[in-house]
Amino acid sequence: MLKVFRSGRLVCAVLLLGGFAPAMAQQFSSDIVTTRDNVSAPAGRLWVRDASVRIETPELPNGFFLVDSAKPSAYFVRPATRVYMDARQSSRLTQLFVPVDPSEPCRSWQTMAQLAGVAGQGEWRCERTGREEIKGRSAEVFRVTTSESCGFVAWLDPERRFPLRITTADGAVIALEHIREEPQSTSLFELPPNLRKFDPATLVERIKQSDVWVVEPGEADPSHR
Repeated sequence: MLKVFRSGRLVCAVLLLGGFAPAMAQQFSSDIVTTRDNVSAPAGRLWVRDASVRIETPELPNGFFLVDSAKPSAYFVRPATRVYMDARQSSRLTQLFVPVDPSEPCRSWQTMAQLAGVAGQGEWRCERTGREEIKGRSAEVFRVTTSESCGFVAWLDPERRFPLRITTADGAVIALEHIREEPQSTSLFELPPNLRKFDPATLVERIKQSDVWVVEPGEADPSHR
């Protein structure tokens, strides 16, 4: 009887822990397509594994983006030159196409926008406006209002915990197409070895200390600091 009781207590503990464990996005890959004025064009590809996202775009063929919404972090990686840097404002895809909590999606979106330096301190609001079906998947529709008055509308897949489509303030529609549910290798989301982090601000400071920097009227001469 004691063994049965202990086993039952163990099962209850596992169930309770499982209920409180944070659910993560499923593993999948997808094409990204942007539509503007009824004209569609490929915008890249993405891979998702839990809180990690890898994004490749045709505009930056020599590198890729790595996003970790759990840390949070967003990097642009250039393997050929063996450097990586903070993604910042280099792509709005790293701010929008990230795993989110369906019950509070604005938290992740605002965090990634702040990481990119495009969001102020005002609180974002996500208003659920309905539910629609997108290519056989049920999606919850959110109207997102930001502190910068440049919100967007998102169609969120609650099971994948990931947006399927986003309409931005400038009228562009960015959508996932040809979604493939499949395991993703952890190596896709890791920084390649022996990379150094590139800091553009440091480069600017070095240039200011050189003879090629021209001091504008009213600007302090860095050589006199």
